[in-house]
Amino acid sequence: MTDAQPKSKAKHIILTSHSNGVGTKVTPIRWGAATPGDRGPIIGSVRSPAYRNVIGTYGGSYSVYRALAVASGVLDPNHRPDLTDTAPVVRLGPHPSWFDPEKIVSLDPFGAIANEVFASAFSPEYDISPTIAVTRAHINIPELRDEVAQGRLQVDGKILKEDGSLVVTKAAIDPVWYLPGIAKRLDVDEWELRRILFQQTGGMFPELVTRRDLHVFLPPIGGTTVYIIGDESTIPDPNKPLAVRVHDECNGSDVFGSDICTCRPYLVHGIEVCIQTAQQGGAGVIVYCRKEGRALGEVTKFLVYNARKRQEGGDRADAYFIRTECVAGVQDMRFQELMPDVLHWLGITKIDQLVSMSNLKYNAITGSGIEVVKRIPIPPEMIPADAQVEIEAKKSAGYYAEDGVLTGEALAQVKGRGYE
Repeated sequence: MTDAQPKSKAKHIILTSHSNGVGTKVTPIRWGAATPGDRGPIIGSVRSPAYRNVIGTYGGSYSVYRALAVASGVLDPNHRPDLTDTAPVVRLGPHPSWFDPEKIVSLDPFGAIANEVFASAFSPEYDISPTIAVTRAHINIPELRDEVAQGRLQVDGKILKEDGSLVVTKAAIDPVWYLPGIAKRLDVDEWELRRILFQQTGGMFPELVTRRDLHVFLPPIGGTTVYIIGDESTIPDPNKPLAVRVHDECNGSDVFGSDICTCRPYLVHGIEVCIQTAQQGGAGVIVYCRKEGRALGEVTKFLVYNARKRQEGGDRADAYFIRTECVAGVQDMRFQELMPDVLHWLGITKIDQLVSMSNLKYNAITGSGIEVVKRIPIPPEMIPADAQVEIEAKKSAGYYAEDGVLTGEALAQVKGRGYE
């Protein structure tokens, strides 16, 4: 066989739907245990199926691309990552919330230090990989330079540099779902949750219904990125100022500046508040969740845009949520009940400034036991003209606002827009 010829590949398939297939040497996961050793590692590698103790695989939504790489021959299916020098650049935690099964159910609190805390207790055969990575970076948001020029932000050379770049610590988090905790959080029966997850993913994960001994699921969905501005050690200290913006992905606005919504302006305002808070001796936290279009997806979002613009009377605040529900069958699928987990992972117990108008986010955060001192709405001057319909619809739906809801002539000005 020449070097150009592909290596022979095993053709047999090992079914994972029953205990005599995968997980014959399962290490139990005791979620919320008092120590990492008692909790046990998350083992989601397909390279060592006998030791896997979860449903699904590492990598979240990118696990499918890994399969394509293996299928096309560019990735050795037995490749194991060399994790030398990949440890977190700063230590985040542990915090008491890491050992409370009620506080964190949608991520692995030990995900960033999995190799450190589990390597000595388990042999290399267990193939344990991180589900969280923590690094440092400079980010450059053009609007920050404008805010410096306007005197709204001050360059300090440490947090905000002369060139307008911002120094951040950032963490990438893949989802890790503890199914009993997810079910309890959503007030549904765990078996019913597992059955519907199985059905609604086209039977992709049979272990959901055949392996009741496996309680952790690595869903193939997008994760979360955390951007920390300022001294990360102050985040769990309720006596230090803390600003938080929880932002759900909106690619059209966040990246390309679409003016039909307030997403990028609100994100920029959140970063501004976080910088100011960090410069006061505290920290700012931006939580960026991959939940495009209220987790309805971008295709559905664009369909809704068309329906809103083309309906009789044009885009209207009173029909904003109705048009979404007509297309998607529901107004929102983000399930903010799970969102506070990342805040608990950071050890947050009090937020001095929550940069959000969302009643869903506020209720989820405070309902999880985190105190919110003040809510910060988006300044009116930062709302794009074409986003007035969105903002007024949200105010009418109960979103927080300091100036109430537009009425009369002002509301009439935003009702008559046709398809543009």
